[in-house]
Amino acid sequence: MVNINEKILVLDFGGQYNQLIARRVRDHNVYAEIKQYTVDIEEIKKENYKGIIFTGGPNSVYDMSSPHYSKEILDLGIPVLGICYGCQLITYMCDGKVENAEKSEYGKIKINVKKPESKLFKDVPTENIVWMSHTDYISEAPKGFEVTAFSDDCPCAAMENVEKNIYAVQFHPEVTHSQYGKTILKNFLYDVCRCTGEWQMDSFIEDTVKSLREIIGDKKVVLGLSGGVDSSVAAALLSKAVGNQLTCVFVDQGLMRKNEGDFVEETFTKLFDMKFVRVNCGEEFISKLKGIVDPEQKRKIIGSEFYKVFWAKIKEEAEGGFFAQGTIYPDCIESGKGNADTIKTHHNKVKMPDDIKFDGVIEPLNELFKDEVRVVGEKLGIPKELVWRQPFPGPGLGVRIIGEITEEKIKVLQEADFVFRDEIKKSGISGDLSQFFCVLPNVRTVGVMGDHRTYDHLIAIRAVTTDDFMTADFARIPYDILARVSNRIVNEVQHVNRVVYDITSKPPGTIEWE
Repeated sequence: MVNINEKILVLDFGGQYNQLIARRVRDHNVYAEIKQYTVDIEEIKKENYKGIIFTGGPNSVYDMSSPHYSKEILDLGIPVLGICYGCQLITYMCDGKVENAEKSEYGKIKINVKKPESKLFKDVPTENIVWMSHTDYISEAPKGFEVTAFSDDCPCAAMENVEKNIYAVQFHPEVTHSQYGKTILKNFLYDVCRCTGEWQMDSFIEDTVKSLREIIGDKKVVLGLSGGVDSSVAAALLSKAVGNQLTCVFVDQGLMRKNEGDFVEETFTKLFDMKFVRVNCGEEFISKLKGIVDPEQKRKIIGSEFYKVFWAKIKEEAEGGFFAQGTIYPDCIESGKGNADTIKTHHNKVKMPDDIKFDGVIEPLNELFKDEVRVVGEKLGIPKELVWRQPFPGPGLGVRIIGEITEEKIKVLQEADFVFRDEIKKSGISGDLSQFFCVLPNVRTVGVMGDHRTYDHLIAIRAVTTDDFMTADFARIPYDILARVSNRIVNEVQHVNRVVYDITSKPPGTIEWE
């Protein structure tokens, strides 16, 4: 939607860090977008990229079923940086030699920079720690390339062809474990690609509002508002652009956290110029979920029922014009196409029924990552509690109640979760946690309360720290805080007599339980 003059292409070869690479580039005020390795080279030529980054990947370059690309991309005159598999792919494309390593490197490894005057290693110590993850290695650099760094077990940890502006590193500069990774990426962007760093959130808001006004004109816009960060920021942007031409439809399916529906309604009716429509349909959802215990079946029922109610209300409110969604950039990326398992379906990408006709679909945030969306939200004046709202699953508490969902279980979980969040907020550690919530595992245990035997619900609490939600570690919450949480939940929430703390990392576990 917004005109961007400086762009970096992140060419995805199946690596798990593709989004992280793009995000790190944007940290340096340079816009990056991700495309699959299947993208046609003519499309790349048309986009006038300032630079191209080849991502890592789990494959071997000598396996012909692995992702490859035409060597022509290295002759476009666009600077290239290869990372991990991308480094090996450049070697393969330029007739160097890649072999299976006798000793794999994984984790924090010390490298030695043998060419400190390299543009890539400006302001980087000659000895520093990087994050390695590879079983193949470059045994012979291609003709025209110079090895610029090495480790004890990796003779080519980095190489470059200055004449062709091609650089490659065997390690991952995008992860926080690489001490000077940010510096290396910055050097590539500014000293090799000659970027100026014009990607700023203030200009994004100004440009987007202007563009929305031009596109929408005097027509109406209908937005599905979930109460999550993405749809809320999209609503605020649209309200700033076209005011009461915007109608927001908010479906409260009864599976939100305590008081959350009221908070969303109060926020958007008081702060923004728009028409707000709330649909309360918790009872309908509970009846549809009666007797259902399979997690995937629950997800499907909640999803299909949500969109049934949602589209029925949209039909009532629609007056032509446009349909808006809170789609963000990660929702649009086809990562690992053909090779990756589907873990979850993004609820931000909505397929419109054939019998509803709009002039078009508007996605004002589809160029942004989540943390960029939060920055926009703050600048637009959305309350901090909503802007920094933790990730919340599309099916709501439905995936935090194991087994059948009932009204009683929802009430128990809402109350326990409210106590947990309140205690964490009071303790002052909420900013240190990436996500925290309660789970109702559908397990009853024996307890003693007031000299009486009880047989009631167990509550599990979950708290994690993470940089990117691809991996996560359980949070080391101090014991005294855990004790207060446990004491309050057991004493204040009816039908709970035991609290446990989930100390599983991701992997092997996932953050949510279902």
